[in-house]
Amino acid sequence: MENERIFAQLTAAGVVAVLVLDREEDGPPVAEALLAGGVTAMELTLRTPAALGALRAIRRQVPEMLAGIGTVLNTTQVAAVVEAGGAFGVSPGVNSRVIEAALSARLPFAPGICTPSDIEHALEYDLRLLKFFPAEACGGLKYLHNIAAPYAHLGLRYVPLGGVGLGNMGSYLADAHVAAIGGSWLAARETIRDRRWSDITEAARAAIAQRDFIRNAQADSSL
Repeated sequence: MENERIFAQLTAAGVVAVLVLDREEDGPPVAEALLAGGVTAMELTLRTPAALGALRAIRRQVPEMLAGIGTVLNTTQVAAVVEAGGAFGVSPGVNSRVIEAALSARLPFAPGICTPSDIEHALEYDLRLLKFFPAEACGGLKYLHNIAAPYAHLGLRYVPLGGVGLGNMGSYLADAHVAAIGGSWLAARETIRDRRWSDITEAARAAIAQRDFIRNAQADSSL
């Protein structure tokens, strides 16, 4: 199943770069800079008109990058993401019409949740990978543990985004509820505007080093 394959790739990646692009032509060099640092998944947000064109360029020029679209707010955008070749879609909240359109189009989709009611709404569509947003503002890991507990037996996994950075990403990645973390700090808007590609690669390398440290520690503890 395509959903499961894409979500397995996101989980394997562990770190998803979340971007706001102002120029379509910046998509491929950003993707290449992230890949050079070991980050293999990215979400381009629909906060600017450049996102879909940048996605098409990435699909053509950097096909090894797993590239999806975030801030999907309506059914027209779902269709546009599919047409542009998005590997997955993400929304900040749980919108029935958007989810139904994504499912109908067979677009792997992760809605944003922040309450038990949000989780149960997503479960109505049998969605198992959910964006936890805004993670830190909602209460961070302690809060996630509390709202996720009643559904733990269902195998739900979460991608925290919002206030997650290099300083706290290790705690999130070490948590059993968390499949991956999303980070806008990896390629900040102003860094992209200034075309500081080496800074993006450096930030990606630091994040992947943290990811690998956590995963190696978990592997050692299981021996």
